[in-house]
Amino acid sequence: MLDTTRLIDRARAVLRTEAEALSALSQHITPAFAEAACLVLQCRGRVVTTGVGKAGAIARKIAATLASTGSPALFLHPADGVHGDLGAVTGDDVVVAFSYSGESDEVSRVLPTIRRIGAALIAVTGHPSSTLGRAATVVLDLGPCVEACPLGLAPTTSAVTMLAMGDALSISVMEARGFTREDFALYHPAGALGRRLSLRTSDVMRTGSQVACVAADATVRDTLFAITKAGAGCAFILDAEGRLAGLLTDGDIRRALVKSPGALDSPASQWMNTKPIVISGDVLATEALARLEESDRRPGEAPVLDAEGRPVGCIMLKDLLRSGIV
Repeated sequence: MLDTTRLIDRARAVLRTEAEALSALSQHITPAFAEAACLVLQCRGRVVTTGVGKAGAIARKIAATLASTGSPALFLHPADGVHGDLGAVTGDDVVVAFSYSGESDEVSRVLPTIRRIGAALIAVTGHPSSTLGRAATVVLDLGPCVEACPLGLAPTTSAVTMLAMGDALSISVMEARGFTREDFALYHPAGALGRRLSLRTSDVMRTGSQVACVAADATVRDTLFAITKAGAGCAFILDAEGRLAGLLTDGDIRRALVKSPGALDSPASQWMNTKPIVISGDVLATEALARLEESDRRPGEAPVLDAEGRPVGCIMLKDLLRSGIV
């Protein structure tokens, strides 16, 4: 019978071992790290990551992280490199090689060519005196680690520390480069992340005949007709200059009728909310959503106003949710 207690104990032991290694890794952030970051920042070409096996998978991930945060990067498999793909590397590039032992055959075989090409080499390794470490311009030392594998063979703790060091380098360079949310959105146009970073209120809001607007002296009856015609949940009450004076929802109308049977013939301004949640300008859709959700009233819609306070559209909670930003 499967010993579930042993499975849980092993899982916890793995996490403890790897967490301890990550905690110790911070002690290995030395001036060499700053040197490596400067090499990446000053790189006139591309950052080329390389590694084999588990280290290769991490190198591929770090190349993707660098590329998405402002540092042009690509992954080069060392086995492909010795069969012609090293032609992609130039003297303007920076190569980041991942190998915990520093003695991976495939990585070792590309080192002489990288040296002849003239590219700078950053080694991410646990053995600075290894073949890789000795060939490097800068070494990011991972320090000693105990693999979480009970056999001490499968790259586990060492892989986690390589990944963490690569992330530390990528994010430190990103910050030093002054990479902004707008830059991030440029490189992430698709998916929920891209929509959250790029979709603006004007892309989602309702306009024209889908917005109910009435004058302040309009009756509640006329306002209800305007809401129905627009298929909206509220009407914007406007002053003589076309600026927003208040907002009247279909719920407000129902409550008014409960209080006064003759409310349909009274002015809409008598029942309107004079301090509704409003969206000013063409902000990100995520900001508009936050504005709606932060209100205790949790309104389902809000007017979008221009600089003069005139409505240019209506943002609906259900439209924001349909847009895929959450």
